[in-house]
Amino acid sequence: MAKIRRTDNSRLDAPKGLRPSVLPARNRESRDRFGRATEWVARAMGTPWFLLILTFFCLVWIGYNTWGPENFRFDSAALGFTALTLILSLQASYAAPLILLAQNRQDDRDRVQIEQDRQRAERNLADTEYLAREVVALRLAMKDMASKEFIRQELRSLLEELEKDRPEHEQTGTAGDGGR
Repeated sequence: MAKIRRTDNSRLDAPKGLRPSVLPARNRESRDRFGRATEWVARAMGTPWFLLILTFFCLVWIGYNTWGPENFRFDSAALGFTALTLILSLQASYAAPLILLAQNRQDDRDRVQIEQDRQRAERNLADTEYLAREVVALRLAMKDMASKEFIRQELRSLLEELEKDRPEHEQTGTAGDGGR
C-alpha cells in the first residue's frame, strides 16, 4: 500500500495562509468587488426606502392574488400566500450572510484604522517627548547664558576696578597734557 505523504501546509490545523485553499485562487480584485457589492446590498437593506419598497411589493402581491382575476392569480390566499412567504424567506436567508460579510469588512477596516491611529499616537508621543527634552535643554542652556543685566553689572565692576587702578592724576585729566 502506497503511503501518502503530507506536507505541513496541507494540514487542516495549519493557519489559513499556510494551507492550500479548496477553491481555485482568484485575484484580489474580484473578491474586493464582491465585498463592495455585499456592502452596497447591506446598506440598501438598511434604508427606509427598502422597507417602503418591500412593503409596497407585499401589498401589491397580496392585493393582486386576493382581488385580481381568478385565472391569473398565482399565489392563493387560502394557502397563506405560500409563494410570497418563500420569496421573503429566500430574501432573508441571503440578507443575513450579506450583512455579516459587510460587517466583517467594516471590522477589518476598523482594525486597520485603529492600528494606524495607535501608530500615529505613538509617533506623536515620541515627538512630544523629544520636543519636551529639547525645551528642557534650551532652558538649561539659557540659565547658563549671561543675561544683559549680568553683562552690564560685570562691565560696571570692571570699569570700577580700572578706575581704582588708574593713578589719581589720570582720573581728573590734569596731569601734563598741556591743556589739551
